[in-house]
Amino acid sequence: MTTATPEITPRLRQARTSLLVSYAAQGAVFALLVTRIPGIQQQYGISDGLLPVFLAAVPILAGVGSISLEYVVKRTSPRAVLRVVQPIVCLTLLGVGLGNTLWEAALALAAFGLAVGGLDASQAMSAVALQHRYGRSVMQTFYAAYSLGGILGASLAWAQVHYKLSLLSMFGTVGVVVAAVVLIVGRWYAGPQELGHAVEEAAAAAARSIPWKPLLPLCLAMCAAYIGDATVSNWAAKYLQEGLHSSEQMTTVPYSAYMVVMLVGRLLGDARVQSWGSVRTVRLGAAVCAVGFLLVSLSPTSWVAVAAFAVVGLGISVIVPQVFAAGGRLFPKDSDAAVARINIFNYVGFLVGAPLVGGLAGAMGYRIAMLVPMVLILSVFLVSRSFGAGAVTGAEAGADTVTV
Repeated sequence: MTTATPEITPRLRQARTSLLVSYAAQGAVFALLVTRIPGIQQQYGISDGLLPVFLAAVPILAGVGSISLEYVVKRTSPRAVLRVVQPIVCLTLLGVGLGNTLWEAALALAAFGLAVGGLDASQAMSAVALQHRYGRSVMQTFYAAYSLGGILGASLAWAQVHYKLSLLSMFGTVGVVVAAVVLIVGRWYAGPQELGHAVEEAAAAAARSIPWKPLLPLCLAMCAAYIGDATVSNWAAKYLQEGLHSSEQMTTVPYSAYMVVMLVGRLLGDARVQSWGSVRTVRLGAAVCAVGFLLVSLSPTSWVAVAAFAVVGLGISVIVPQVFAAGGRLFPKDSDAAVARINIFNYVGFLVGAPLVGGLAGAMGYRIAMLVPMVLILSVFLVSRSFGAGAVTGAEAGADTVTV
């Protein structure tokens, strides 16, 4: 049966706004970091052969952080974890800018990976809980905020290269400022007052065991989407630098274009989900993403590649939010535990995507390597019907208008 939509109070709107700021802040920090991979590689003297190892280590540690969060939630709440780990993530950006030896790079990136795992999962749990209270699809707006932050972060990376600033000056300034911002807005994250019994249910859900089998199709879709995302975030700059011989300044542009179009897709995403339903929306997103990677592989110039990466962003923009929403529909009473488990495959995607694409690029060239995420993203079609699971009405569109 359909659950009545609860009253949306000013305090609930305030909680949603604060979480939007949190997503935007994380998008800015992550984008600044990944768009300056060539600069980090140069500062620390990381060889091309060792770079995929560093890039793979981060999602491994992030997965550890995400799994550990399930147990922390039992004693605290997603809000409590979010308020602690996000400032830590911001300050690890300062750590990345400080060093110049391999062990310092390893230490800073390890700290970033562990903290970002807890951050991603606690953000997703809070977003799912707020969507539950709103009684309609709002997940896309949080990821739109992340994309907006990503645009800002990529723009700062461009400015760092253009004005010949050091990594320490840019990373340190952004890390400290964003840490201060999230510490302030953290006061208004949703808690028991806004979510009713959702916090208590989250703690209970983390202590219970939920079956993996119904989640596996969603986990596959999450993994495929993040292989695509990891390809763009980790290798777009290197593709332009080494494959298309672009300037260092130009290497910061593709991720920015990717995030701009992703922002547009996510701003329009909730309306599309309401009209088309999750299944149709996700299928279309996978098809567009695959076309984008094909265009990337065939790009004759840097600007064509930038446009192709933007097409990839349009496709991916709708997939990830709907994975989390579908997990919430499958286990409405255990949505936090479901989100934490699905979120692990965010890092599986990064773990597979970073070394796989990098290794193939080294062996056969970037053009061939870019076809790998194109093929893998099409696997979403095989599991797309799972995005309609848990609907309480006959129409797919109705699945996203009920509480999750």
